[in-house]
Amino acid sequence: MEDKSFKGILQDIMLREVPSYANKFFYSLGFLSMTAFMILILSGFVLVFNGPTWWLTDPFGVYVRSVHLWATQAFIFFIFLHLLIVFLTSGFRLERRLTWVFGSLMLFAALFEAEFGYGLRGDFSTQWRTLQAADLFNGSGLGLFINNLNYSQIYGIHIVLIPLIILSLLFFHYLLIRVRGIAKPFKKGTQYKMVKANHEVLFLRGLVLVGAIVVLAYFFRSPLILPTTIKDVASQDPQLMAQTLFEEYNHTSDTATYLDSIDPYKFDTRKVYIDYPYLQYIKLTGGADMLGMFNSENISLQNKNIKEAENYFKNGGTPDTSVNFKNPLISVISSLILMGKSGLYEDALRGEVQGGLNPTYVTRFISDTGVLEAKAERLKITTDQYGMLKEETGILPPGAWWLAPVGILDNTLLANDPNQDRDGAEILGFLLLLLIAFPYIPYLNRIPEKLSIDKFLWKSKV
Repeated sequence: MEDKSFKGILQDIMLREVPSYANKFFYSLGFLSMTAFMILILSGFVLVFNGPTWWLTDPFGVYVRSVHLWATQAFIFFIFLHLLIVFLTSGFRLERRLTWVFGSLMLFAALFEAEFGYGLRGDFSTQWRTLQAADLFNGSGLGLFINNLNYSQIYGIHIVLIPLIILSLLFFHYLLIRVRGIAKPFKKGTQYKMVKANHEVLFLRGLVLVGAIVVLAYFFRSPLILPTTIKDVASQDPQLMAQTLFEEYNHTSDTATYLDSIDPYKFDTRKVYIDYPYLQYIKLTGGADMLGMFNSENISLQNKNIKEAENYFKNGGTPDTSVNFKNPLISVISSLILMGKSGLYEDALRGEVQGGLNPTYVTRFISDTGVLEAKAERLKITTDQYGMLKEETGILPPGAWWLAPVGILDNTLLANDPNQDRDGAEILGFLLLLLIAFPYIPYLNRIPEKLSIDKFLWKSKV
């Protein structure tokens, strides 16, 4: 009689007979990575349901965020380890090549998912990492389609698109294994026999992993360093904000002069950072339009007023809208600095994009001030400090150790390369294609056989 209980259905889905060595821990890695992914889905659902304020400030929210972080670490770790075991045992041979391809693509999707997750966290790590990753996206050409500074775009990709891709790849990956079984030793004379799959031990290992993630998340919380805001900059260093505003006006800021293989920042910094916020200021206060007065002046008088205004703020001039300055630009910059101190300037920049969930303008402006890089330097997480590989505080939880190849490339082969981001993206893209195509490349796919490590993994009692 057919068993239609949950246990019976589960046994139908899972492998019933496996080679004698397949009950060993090293053959549980795929299951453990899937377990970590299930934790990611569950914790991610809770995070999305409650929102950023909850996961950044509420004690239980911080804990769930920590569970999500540790599950990410486990998910990627076990995928890497699983691929390594398949590599060492040549489990990608002949009819199993497509299984390897699905696994490699899953790893690639998991790495993207992790980085987009950092981009959604909402702390300083989000600001700094997305800013650094933007160069890699833009250098590779992906910036034409993905703006990783756009919170709303990355939000959809992270919680919907990539999880669906991973689930699809996981389904087809396991389907091939379910149909063809565990890979058999390719070397003649290797002794093994078919035995019953030990599902109890497999699930016990998964339970241990869940317990480890839950405990680690309790003792080693996901770090939080508050993001830097324009209000912080305006309040702490109004001269710096004034200087940055002049650079945006003159189109000399980093954003205005950004160059890469593509130009994702095609907006006019004068319109975005001067004209639009000041227009909002006029609407709020009902005051005289000093910017309109300045724009009506002839070019020579404008240039004179620009220099005079720059010197005024450079020499410690105080932003004060109550003073009737003869130079209208001083009044304009003063108004924008006071808007910055109140938080209204940042609100105005967010209001320039639909829904206000695209902080590109805000992040780029703060980046132009230089305070993000200075803060990252103090935290020792800049690119030359291998910063993308670690969290902002302490050793645990670990950071994105999987980005080690990027850090190594940036500090060795590409250290003095003016096109570092583009060339780094091309090298990593090539390595990814090499990983996917590895089973199909003659001679190269025989490397694991020469290493002869497989015998230790296949060894079992028969």
